[in-house]
Amino acid sequence: MTLMDSGKRCLRVVILALGLTLASTNVLSETIELSEETQACLDCHDKESKQKKLDNGEQLSLHVSAKAFTASMHKETDCEDCHSDIDEKTHGKVAIDITSRRDYALGMQDSCLTCHKKKVTEYGDSVHAAMIKEGNQKAPLCSDCHQPHTVLSSKIVEPIAATPCARCHEDIFKAYAQDVHGIARVAKGSSAPICADCHQTHNVKAASMGTGVKDSCISCHKDSVKQHQDWLPNTERHFSAISCPACHAPNAQRRVNLRLYDSATKLQVSEKSGVPQFDKRTNAADANNQGLNERALWSLLKEFSQSGDDSKTVLQGRLEVSSGVEAHQLSDKSKAIKDCDTCHKKGAEPFQSVTLTIAGPDGRPLRHGVQNDVLNSLMSIDSVRGFYVIGSTRIKLLDVLLVLVVLGALTVPIAHMSVKRLFKNMREKLEAERATTQAAADENNAPESHPSHRSQP
Repeated sequence: MTLMDSGKRCLRVVILALGLTLASTNVLSETIELSEETQACLDCHDKESKQKKLDNGEQLSLHVSAKAFTASMHKETDCEDCHSDIDEKTHGKVAIDITSRRDYALGMQDSCLTCHKKKVTEYGDSVHAAMIKEGNQKAPLCSDCHQPHTVLSSKIVEPIAATPCARCHEDIFKAYAQDVHGIARVAKGSSAPICADCHQTHNVKAASMGTGVKDSCISCHKDSVKQHQDWLPNTERHFSAISCPACHAPNAQRRVNLRLYDSATKLQVSEKSGVPQFDKRTNAADANNQGLNERALWSLLKEFSQSGDDSKTVLQGRLEVSSGVEAHQLSDKSKAIKDCDTCHKKGAEPFQSVTLTIAGPDGRPLRHGVQNDVLNSLMSIDSVRGFYVIGSTRIKLLDVLLVLVVLGALTVPIAHMSVKRLFKNMREKLEAERATTQAAADENNAPESHPSHRSQP
């Protein structure tokens, strides 16, 4: 009975294994069903040694792993859907000149538009696309982030080291991997934010421009304003003038960033492509490269202001960290800066470094140093409007005027009360005399009785 039972168990296991094998074979055959043309391409290109020497001496790999391709999101796409320029009659027989790997990747960009029109349009409005238009040879193309023959679903949570952003932004990504978000990503997987959650996937903008990053923070930390209101005065003002990492990356170096804004459009001023006005004007105003002083800054604003209309170029100050690496060194909220003296004291560290910023043609910031005493100059009142920090960016004359106003407000009522008390007796005497005079006048004006009206006996 024992041998028979064992035999039955073995038979069941074999049948089950066979069934699973057949089922997986059927699923695999459905998954990797390819056209004859695509299969023919893979038969030839599924060789790791297959490559082509380009005009600039580079080697272009022609290897396409059949296994990786059939597991990718493009497995249902035929080769000719993307490589429509290839003639199967002459392919492999006639030499094709390719200048470089970069030029080849640029030439393949349009093929993505066929299926991914929305994403390509978003990418076209990104800082990456702007960099390409400016001729930047390192700006990422579609194939730099999405290997077309092995691309997987974005829903698959891969190790953070596989994030394509890390290839170009290595130092920033190393910092991220060790900060509160990166550590949580490793521990919790997709529930913690990664690059695309804050910077967008395709419509990437320069992080130091606008309010995109702050908006991203608030989109996850929806109750952050309410939580800060429990202990932080003027919470809204702090949120608008201070970047989140300035407090949540406690070991970072901070600076005041003065951004050029158009007062009419309420948008940051941007440099026009091919017209490098910012560097030209700042270098002329700061010939010795010692940083712009208050006079140079005031003159510069006049130059940037458009003449003949209502627009005016102004500055908006913002406290932020000094680099992108430091912006990705976020700590646990329990370690965030909450000491008001960090900023609100004489000689506070964050106000010792000041920069002037404008948006470059590709969206990335152009910067020039500013002397830190600009924040304390009366001439700069109009320039640094909205960025007066009690205890640190003190303009002495304003403090004197404030003291005079306070003293005036206290002196007037005190003087009034003193004068009133001093002349009290005189006032009472005058009032008594006035009353006596009035009584006498009333008596003289009283009507006399007429004899005809007297009663007869």
